[in-house]
Amino acid sequence: MPRAIVCYVRWVDAFNRRVGRLVMLLIFVMIGLLLYASISRSLFNSPLVWGVEVSQFLMASYYLLGGAYSMQLDAHVRMDLFYTRWSDRTRALVDVLTMLLLFVFLGALLAGGISSTGYALRYGETSYTTWAPPLAPIKIIMTLGILLMLLQCLSTFFKDIARIRGEVIE
Repeated sequence: MPRAIVCYVRWVDAFNRRVGRLVMLLIFVMIGLLLYASISRSLFNSPLVWGVEVSQFLMASYYLLGGAYSMQLDAHVRMDLFYTRWSDRTRALVDVLTMLLLFVFLGALLAGGISSTGYALRYGETSYTTWAPPLAPIKIIMTLGILLMLLQCLSTFFKDIARIRGEVIE
């Protein structure tokens, strides 16, 4: 494989690994927040207006920013009725074909995310809840997560092409 592709794969993999490991900590923040909200409501009869919504934003950030890292670890759910029986080269070929479909899907999601984020920034869009936080920050995070997933898909695509050719990119 060309040196530029190998550098790209290594850079994207390293970046998504760092982001994924950092984002893993958000689950603990979310658990702490939900515990605090539960205690506040139950023991002190003082419910948090913002607690559930912030935890939803944290969870969305968790799975969208962690998706690329999950793909890198090959941790996504896969229907492997036939997949495990195939040779490494056949699996790589099937992965390349399905990756092409994923590029189209993620490209459409990215275009929608950019459009939606632009709208939220331009018009100051807020949530329809009592707390009514601005939606631009979570939409920026969502769009960034989709972009990271798209970059990781391209990295995985290059690794699969290398596997088909009998090479390994690490």
